[in-house]
Amino acid sequence: MMIDTTILIEYFRKTDKNNSKLVGHFENYDFLYISCITEFEIITGATPAQLQFWNQMLSRFSIIEFDSIIARQAAKIEKQLKTRRKIIDKPDLFIAATAVTNGLVLDSLNRKHFIHINDLDLLPE
Repeated sequence: MMIDTTILIEYFRKTDKNNSKLVGHFENYDFLYISCITEFEIITGATPAQLQFWNQMLSRFSIIEFDSIIARQAAKIEKQLKTRRKIIDKPDLFIAATAVTNGLVLDSLNRKHFIHINDLDLLPE
């Protein structure tokens, strides 16, 4: 199972952390993955006071590096999306390509960013 940035942010913002999707994923899956793009988005958005929290949180995931194979998958996905006029932001494109390349189910709270990607296995709502 791979999660995107929205799942981490939901956990961070919730007062009742046990009621977050992330806690459920930790209970149901042996391994949770994120893309290094998600790591980038989290660290970029963190305040200095939040960095310790995020560094500890991110250490709980296997982080998948962006490489040439994923880059080519992203290019393939972007071409497919362009033909349907369904372009998405580059970070989401790279996260989706990471999940597709590694054969992982992706969960996101922004499903509309990912629903038009043919080969992506998106966790049902």
